[in-house]
Amino acid sequence: MTQLDFNCDLGEGCGNDAAIVPLVSSASIACGGHAGDAASMRDTVALCLRHDVAIGAHPSFEDREHFGRRELAIGSEAIRALVKRQVAALASICAQLGTRLNHVKPHGALYNVAARDRAIADAIATAVREIDPSLILFGLSGSSLIESGRAQGLQVANEVFAERAYDADGRLAPRGTPGAVIDDLDASLAQVRLLLRDGVAVARDGSRIPLHADTLCLHGDRSDAVAFAGALRHALESEGIRVHAPERAL
Repeated sequence: MTQLDFNCDLGEGCGNDAAIVPLVSSASIACGGHAGDAASMRDTVALCLRHDVAIGAHPSFEDREHFGRRELAIGSEAIRALVKRQVAALASICAQLGTRLNHVKPHGALYNVAARDRAIADAIATAVREIDPSLILFGLSGSSLIESGRAQGLQVANEVFAERAYDADGRLAPRGTPGAVIDDLDASLAQVRLLLRDGVAVARDGSRIPLHADTLCLHGDRSDAVAFAGALRHALESEGIRVHAPERAL
């Protein structure tokens, strides 16, 4: 591996964005579902433009009370509509500021449902294609969302995680379960180095899971996100990895 995207979820009101943006190559910006509004979207897009960071939309279940991390029982058509609505809101602000979106990455529970549920994944991929078929769709490496994106003719980016643990099926360990979030920086760096060198992650049961990595995610709502971002950027560059956003093919 010689090049990797390093992305972070931003525009969520955590107060770290200005310090994180110079360290990443892509930003997934909250667009009104779990967090964010027109003002925060505009500010975050402007910040990304100042640092030449690729801009992505981060649509979610519309559930601010639970930060979009609670699964909601809504149908495929409703999910298609909310994705289109949220992505369009951010795309409009990008156009006003003279730029455009590079990718779409679902947030939280919506991301996790799409990783395993092909019908939901298809709804998201369809929404992205209908908005702009040249957008890159980010999804959990090897998941149903990646399969749906490819089936819809979209460019996809397999995403791996720096500070989230995996289960043996290749999915992220559910938040709230033991070890689901990697709080120790050294443990996170070890996971990233294993992904880069061997293309695998070690699951919580000790099994080794093969994972393809196009983009590495850090969650921006961590209290120590800035320190994590700096250490991860240094680790990538120390491994000879060029940190660069994926470019739209169309």
